[in-house]
Amino acid sequence: MDIKTITDTYAVSAQIEPNDVQALVDAGFTTVICNRPDSEVPPALQAAEIKAAVETAGLKFVINPVVHGQLTQAILDIQAREIETATGKCFAYCASGNRSTVVWALGSAGKISTSQIIAAGEAAGYQLEAMRNQLDLLAEK
Repeated sequence: MDIKTITDTYAVSAQIEPNDVQALVDAGFTTVICNRPDSEVPPALQAAEIKAAVETAGLKFVINPVVHGQLTQAILDIQAREIETATGKCFAYCASGNRSTVVWALGSAGKISTSQIIAAGEAAGYQLEAMRNQLDLLAEK
């Protein structure tokens, strides 16, 4: 598992396995958000399996799948709410960490500057510059 820090309280990675959970505990995460739909992974890596490992370790687990081409405001709201109300650091995963970064970026529009959002994503290896106009428009709302 390669954890990519986006902010002091939010990080992402590619798909995790149940045996990765202890490393999340050790890193101080209190909430794990699954942004990967079960249809993309084998049964051993589906949300129920990860959830069982996460909750056994005493962490909160949130299912918030992001299907390509079907990103909604509800998904953005869930992600933002979980990050904002977490009792500690949040960790989100998907196939590569990109969707988890994009959901955070869109949910952060208007809360932090577009340039800060883009810089945070790019520092972690995710290219967000192409989203600049969309982030600016969301920030105006």
